[in-house]
This record gives sequence, C-alpha cells and structure tokens, in this order.
Amino acid sequence: MSKSSNTVYFPNLNGVRFIAAFSVLIHHIEQVKEVFKIPHFYDNHLIKSMGKLGVDLFFVLSGFLITYLLLHEKGRFGKINTRDFYIRRILRIWPLYFLIVLLAFFVFPHIPFFVPPNNEISFMSENFYRRLSLFLLVLPNIGFILYNSPYLAAQTWSIGVEEQFYYLWPWIIKNFSWKRLIITVTVFCLGTFFVFYVYYQWVGNTYYANNVPEIVRFFFSQFRIITLMTGGACAMLVYYDKKKVLNILFRKDVQMVVYAVLVICLGTGFHINHINLEFYGLFFGFFILNISSNPRSIVNLEYPWISYLGKISYGVYIYQTAFIVFSVHLIQWVFGKDLSTWSFNLLLYPLATGLTILVAGLSYRYFEKPFLDFKNRFSRHSTGR
Repeated sequence: MSKSSNTVYFPNLNGVRFIAAFSVLIHHIEQVKEVFKIPHFYDNHLIKSMGKLGVDLFFVLSGFLITYLLLHEKGRFGKINTRDFYIRRILRIWPLYFLIVLLAFFVFPHIPFFVPPNNEISFMSENFYRRLSLFLLVLPNIGFILYNSPYLAAQTWSIGVEEQFYYLWPWIIKNFSWKRLIITVTVFCLGTFFVFYVYYQWVGNTYYANNVPEIVRFFFSQFRIITLMTGGACAMLVYYDKKKVLNILFRKDVQMVVYAVLVICLGTGFHINHINLEFYGLFFGFFILNISSNPRSIVNLEYPWISYLGKISYGVYIYQTAFIVFSVHLIQWVFGKDLSTWSFNLLLYPLATGLTILVAGLSYRYFEKPFLDFKNRFSRHSTGR
C-alpha cells in the first residue's frame, strides 16, 4: 500500500467485523434466554465471555483502522483535519445510535413483543429523564453506570467508549509528544469527573446510590483505552513498516502457535483478573495485523457473504437484542412455552439471526448509506469504514 495513495484498503477487515458482531449475537441469544427463564447455555464460560471478547475485537479493530487513517492523513497532507474527522465519525455512528436510543426509550417499551420479562415499563419510569439526558449526550456508558439502561439499548455502552476514545486520539496522533498526551488525558479525566460530579451530586438518584468506589471501578472496567490503543500500536507497526517486528509476527509457524494458544485459552476459560480483556486484546491485535497486512496469512476471510455481513455489522450489533427478544415472544406465541430445548433453539437461532440480518441490511441500504455517502465528502482518503 502506497502511503501517498488516496486509497486505504485492508483485506479481511469486514470479516473481523463479522466475527465480532456474531460472537456478540450468540452471547445475547443465550443471555435473552436466561432473562426469559428458558433453558440456556449462558453459564458456559465461552458463551458468557463471547460478548465481551466480541466487543473487544471491535475495539482493537477500531483502534487499528482509525490510527492508520489518521497517520495516513498526516503523512500525506502534513496535518490532521480534526473537524472533518469528527464529522465523519458523527455521520457513521450517530444516526443508528440515536435511532436505537429513541426506539428503546419511546417505542419498544410499548410494544409487547419487544418487552423482555423484567418489567421494562416500570423500570423505564425510574430516573427516565436523568438516564435519557446522558444517552442524548452520547454518554451511554456513563448512563449505564449511574442509572442502568433500557435493555434493548444496553449494547450502546460500547458506542460511548469508542466515542470517548475518538475525542482523545486525533489530538494525540496529530502532533505526538508526552506533554500533549498528558494534557489530553488530563483534560478528558477532568471532563469525565465533572459529568459524574454533576449527576452524582446535583441530579441524584444514581443506580449505585452512595457507592462511589463501585461507580469508579465500573467506569474504568468499561473504558477499554488499552484495548483500543493496542489496535493503534498495531497500526503504527504497519504504517511505519517495522520490518524487524513484522517479519517475526508474520511467520507462518508463529501464526500457528499464537492461534493454537488462543484456542486453548478460549476453550479452557483461561482468565487473568483485572487485565483479562487486555490480555486477549493482544491476540486480537496479532490477528488483525496478520489478516490485514500479511500476504502469507494462514487465515482468509475474503468471501462475499462474510464481507457483506461485516459491512452491515454495525446494524447487526445495534438491532440484535431487540430482534432476539421479538423472536422469543413470537415463538412462544405461535408454539407455546412447552417446546423442548432443542426444538426451541432450532427455531430461535435461525429466526433471530435472520431477522437481525434482514433489518440490518435494510437499515444499511436505506438509512445508514445516505449518511455514509455524505460522510465521504469530508474524507481525504477512500476507505471501507
């Protein structure tokens, strides 16, 4: 890839999005079954971790691609246009984000087939405007921590984490220095503290009441800055062509060993307290490095159907919980509640997956794509993201 070219293209990245989105989908299907008190596999260590790991794979991918695009823009034009960067991010993320937020707050709670059996309407009446205000400020992760969230919009916490990373990262990459890094992170931390302080002291009625340590712990457990920066570090290896490191990471025998270790860790439920997701983020960074930039990668995800599902993966991620809940209600309405576990699963998995893909595909074509086309007016480089 030429650094002077106007086109930035990495193969297989839609395949990564596909893996991430459908890992979360499987996790949510079993989680929804648990909420409905239907026999489930949610207690299986792999199923239970698939959601977090799928989101972390998204984070590493975002850190990788965003960092490379920023470096490419800086290298080609001598500077980064932060205004256009934020406009591009807004046009990519906000339309679908605000759609699911508005549906989850104002529409789904009043449609029985979209209401999970956890008294969603009663729950929504508590702290309604406090919670809504944080979601409208694109701070869903803070809204989740302070007031919990509507069940069908709970997944948006990760959108908040990504957005907060985007607030920081262009200023760090723009003209990197340790002084700029420290100032940027300090300003972000003070701003976050201010938001917490306003809601905790003045707005009140937080989900964790007076448990300030729990609020702080919960926030930093979600703010996966290290995972996102892992992707950024991988992008720097590729952009600056660090051959000594890449030649080792790109070896076929190294790939086989690393992937074998990853499979063993996932299969055995290997866990490292406090840094488990950062640990797996290193594997994900290795994986993304190889399939995107190594011509000798032993993994290939460049298939049309995978590429398409990866292209609509944002919609798959956003809509999936709603249509899993809808599918459970529909199956129980048509067939009753006495189906065997296997019969229920044989109906639920294809129905929930099919409906999610259908809605995500229609959303991409008729709702998201006009925003994406407009977004390209603010891009100095062509990319599939």
